[in-house]
Amino acid sequence: MLKKILPIVLLFVGSGAGVGAGIFLRPAPPEMEAHLEEPEGEATSKITTQPYDPDNPPPSKEYVKLSNQFVVPIVKDRMVVSLIVLALSLEVAEGQKDAIYLREPKIRDSFLQVLFDHANVGGFDGSFTDVNNLSVLRNALREVGQRDMGIDVVHDVLILEIARQDY
Repeated sequence: MLKKILPIVLLFVGSGAGVGAGIFLRPAPPEMEAHLEEPEGEATSKITTQPYDPDNPPPSKEYVKLSNQFVVPIVKDRMVVSLIVLALSLEVAEGQKDAIYLREPKIRDSFLQVLFDHANVGGFDGSFTDVNNLSVLRNALREVGQRDMGIDVVHDVLILEIARQDY
C-alpha cells in the first residue's frame, strides 16, 4: 500500500515545490525594476533621450495588428521549397486605427507585393532573421504603408512573428 501512496505524495510535494519556486523566483514587475534601478534623487528617463516639453508633447501612437498572418512561398526551380509566415503590426497616429482597418485589403496587397519581391531577391534565404535583412524588409514595408495611408498616419511597421517552414 505504501508503494502506491508514496509516488502520489512525492508528485504533490514536487509540484508544490515547483510552483513555490516559480512564484518566488519570478522577475519583478517592470515598474518595480525601474524603481529599483534608479538611485534616489535621480529621475532619469531610459526610454527617451530628449527632455519632456509640456508645451510640445510627443505625438501619441497606436498599434494596429493586421488581422491575418502573411504567407510567402519561396520558389526554386518552379517548386515551393519553403513558406515564410509573418505577423505584422502598424504603428499609427492616434485615432487612425479605424482608417487602417477600412483600407486593410489595400495595405495587405501592397505588403504582399513587397514580401514577394523580398523573397524573389533572396531576402528569406539563409540567415533571414539577420538584423540587416529585417531592417531592409521593415523599411520597404514602412515606405509602402506610408505611400498607401500617408506619412503622417503610418509611423512604422513591426514584425511580430516570423517563421520559415522548409520542405
